[in-house]
Amino acid sequence: MKLNKSKKIRYMIVPILFIFLFSVFGNLQVQADSDPLNLKGKAAILIDGETGKILYEKNADELLGVASMSKMMTEYLVLEAIHEGRISWDQEVTINEYIHKLSAAPGLSNVGLTQGEKYTVQELYEAMAIHSGNAAAVALAEVISGTETNFVKLMNEKAEELGLGDYHFVNSTGLNNSSLLGNYPEGTDENDENQMSARATAKLAYRLIHDFPEVLQTASKSELAFRDGRIYKNFNWMLPGLIYEYEGMDGLKTGSTDFAGYCFTATAERNGKRFISVIMNTASQKERFAETEKLLNYAFSTFTEEELFPGNMTIEGNETIPVVKGKKDSVKIATAQPIRLVIKNGEKELHKPKFVIDEKKLNEEGELTAPVKKGDVIGYLTYTYDGQELGFIDGTETIKVDVVATETVEKANGFVLMMRGIGEFFSNLWEGITKTIGSWF
Repeated sequence: MKLNKSKKIRYMIVPILFIFLFSVFGNLQVQADSDPLNLKGKAAILIDGETGKILYEKNADELLGVASMSKMMTEYLVLEAIHEGRISWDQEVTINEYIHKLSAAPGLSNVGLTQGEKYTVQELYEAMAIHSGNAAAVALAEVISGTETNFVKLMNEKAEELGLGDYHFVNSTGLNNSSLLGNYPEGTDENDENQMSARATAKLAYRLIHDFPEVLQTASKSELAFRDGRIYKNFNWMLPGLIYEYEGMDGLKTGSTDFAGYCFTATAERNGKRFISVIMNTASQKERFAETEKLLNYAFSTFTEEELFPGNMTIEGNETIPVVKGKKDSVKIATAQPIRLVIKNGEKELHKPKFVIDEKKLNEEGELTAPVKKGDVIGYLTYTYDGQELGFIDGTETIKVDVVATETVEKANGFVLMMRGIGEFFSNLWEGITKTIGSWF
């Protein structure tokens, strides 16, 4: 039977259309499965606050505008200078003409600073950390490094030291350089702006909280009562008493410019469990907090800290390691510490132990050489995971704990070693004789 031309075209279109629809909806399903949160914003990341284990990421390595979240680096350097005794909280800073004018610049987040008046480092730090005071940040940069130009060099050096990876610092505030009244740092472009990836931002927040946990004492304040008699609200509107209050929220830093959009690095703690989230380049104040809420709700509802493997655990099939030249011919081994990890609910059984021995400590026969002391590290225990492993914010892939000797095996004395050698000689000789005689029959 011959088909007319229109029927032929129809029969050709139907399977093509079916393939097209299957491809489209299949891709949508893959995207939905790979991104369970379907977040708005260009990039995001979620990590465990204790170990830095990455729990979720979206476009986490793209270099994006970071705005005032870059003040976390300024906070880090201030707190480091405090700890090292290079500056002190009660040290007084006299406000120069530029800092005064910047503090009064329209459209910028600021606490007013009077020219010629003295403010303590603590007052300036609180103005920066709570109300994101830009002039206060520049004043602190000048206190630490003499000029903001020198401070920017210090920011980039510290970023390299911390291993942030994706970063570009051009000022201490996160503003576009064009907003700095013509006083942008030397060696930078007039229209340049700070940039970091979501991963780098999360790593900075993680190091800030771990190296200087007191940062949260200031970041958690919902408002600042300044000496000018005014009350300045924290721009983190998820703090207690503010419009988007979120249980456990105690930091860390918001940011927004035309280039960066609305960004937020958040951290919250409930029942001793802390998470850190970053959302970048959202469309509005409301959206950055709504997306942060999604991230943190996902963290608190989906992940639990579990003891995957206990301390003093023996490894099946590797309960002992052979020892040569010792009073015993083997030594017992076990894990020195437990492996605890934040994992998805119900996935404990997907994590399997993996023992790795330190081959450098063995001879060619795979033996340790006596003496072996209790506590000597023999290797390490880690795990394999039957799922998507995102690794840790410091770049490591898994947690490792030492596997150690649980007893001491002393070296045998010369006489014992000699007699043992003689015994082995005659044993080998007898074995050879019996094999030879056996071959005759």
